[in-house]
Amino acid sequence: MTAMKPGHIIMLVLGILLSLTGFALAASSAFLGVVQSAQDEDGYLVSDRVRFTAPTHALVSEPLEVVLDEALPPGMRSDNFSVMLRAAAVPRDQEIFIGIAQTAQVDAYLADVAHSQLDDVGFAPFEPDYREVPGTATPAPPGDQAFWAVSASGPGEQRITWDLQSGDWTVVVMNNDGGAPVSADLAAGLRLGFLGPLAIGLLIAGLVLLIIGLPLLLLGAAGLGRHLPPGPANRGTDRPAYPDHPPAYPYRAPANSTSDAYPGNAPPAGASPASAPPPGNPTDGKPYPALLYGQLDPGLSRWLWLVKWLLAIPHYILLFFLWFAFGIVTIAAGFAILFTGRYPHSLFKFNVGVVRWNWRVAFYAYGALGTDRYPPFTLAPAAYPAEFDVAYPHRLSRGLVLVKWWLLAIPHYLVVAILTGSAYTWWAMDDDWDSYTRVSTPSLLGLLVFIAAVILLFTARYPRGLFNLVLGINRWVYRVTAYAALMRDDYPPFRLDQGPAEPLPMSGQPTPDQAPGPATGAGPATSR
Repeated sequence: MTAMKPGHIIMLVLGILLSLTGFALAASSAFLGVVQSAQDEDGYLVSDRVRFTAPTHALVSEPLEVVLDEALPPGMRSDNFSVMLRAAAVPRDQEIFIGIAQTAQVDAYLADVAHSQLDDVGFAPFEPDYREVPGTATPAPPGDQAFWAVSASGPGEQRITWDLQSGDWTVVVMNNDGGAPVSADLAAGLRLGFLGPLAIGLLIAGLVLLIIGLPLLLLGAAGLGRHLPPGPANRGTDRPAYPDHPPAYPYRAPANSTSDAYPGNAPPAGASPASAPPPGNPTDGKPYPALLYGQLDPGLSRWLWLVKWLLAIPHYILLFFLWFAFGIVTIAAGFAILFTGRYPHSLFKFNVGVVRWNWRVAFYAYGALGTDRYPPFTLAPAAYPAEFDVAYPHRLSRGLVLVKWWLLAIPHYLVVAILTGSAYTWWAMDDDWDSYTRVSTPSLLGLLVFIAAVILLFTARYPRGLFNLVLGINRWVYRVTAYAALMRDDYPPFRLDQGPAEPLPMSGQPTPDQAPGPATGAGPATSR
């Protein structure tokens, strides 16, 4: 971030980290609250009732090793953990027994008695897996034994609750007379007594971090945005006539480049200004005030695209945090627009800088593969073959801020999903949706970039027509991004403007900064 005050960077970083942690803690608290609300009247999370059947005298669980010691977190005691088991015999007039005891005592009781140990349970569909332990002895009635930690027996549904204790334990289900076979409907429950206090503690900690982190994030973003120089769309005009005006883009292609001319390039030697090609194709529609530019560099490496995913990892990590800040800034700007009709200029410049950074990385990597020059680590305009900027609106509609990002943008979201998203299909294998198959297809943009990469690998050239189409798709996506992020009230056109630069208006058509109006909220695109 060139020419940025370290204090603003530190504030932004701390604000992002604190806010992310705060949101994570608050989300965890909400999840625990949902879990707690699902408990029954006794405070247990209870599973569905399922049927277990064994041809032997007893159905036993695998040994359960429970370790509870003084290392439990503060506020958690061993009696915070409690389990509940319910059992109902099949048929219902049969008396059932259910109990929990130490594994060694259960093994001694069932020595030489045929019993079934539950080794595993499969779901979707439900299918228990038993290990049969042979034996010839007939057990004494389980209810007559004195070693059970907890037990219940009798007709109908029987219920036991047990506070977890350290040791090796086994759950046993039998007929009350010890006979075979055993068939019962079982349900299990778990009570975690610390859920409520933990949820409240996480919520309080999360709110404290958010109260500290969000202002730091916004102050850091505003400070960085305040020191960003204006981009091409905010220098008095976002489409200077070529070549009579100063260059709009700081990047200049190599002198031996055979690529298309664009703003910032000098006209070819011997060519008059009148014969120099314009930076974009004329259009009879109003130019959109979100400017996206990308110039295909000559001499792209055949193979470098194979490892750009690795080289771009530092950018991906930073962009993850920057996009989080982008979202927070957009929400804050939305409230500012709602009450004042203005998008705070410093926050606006910061958010444009985030999108600009993202576009440079996408242009370098798998959004376009248009250059091998490594993207700069900056939010500011730079001498790079990819640029993004949005003309600053001095007034925005207070009403549109409530609906444009979700309702009005839906048609564009559908188009963007088609251009950049993947299609997924689920096929149900039976009425219970026990299994399914997911089929995915690559996005159109990803497919086009992949085709370009393969052609580049074998021919060392990037087809110009393909590149122009890739830029057109990206231009559509970034226009929608600017609109949905509340940067403009101008509705994005349903138009695929291809090529490296934005299209020029037809003769007599106004540019965005020349056509302000309260209906669109457009104003002079100057930087103040």
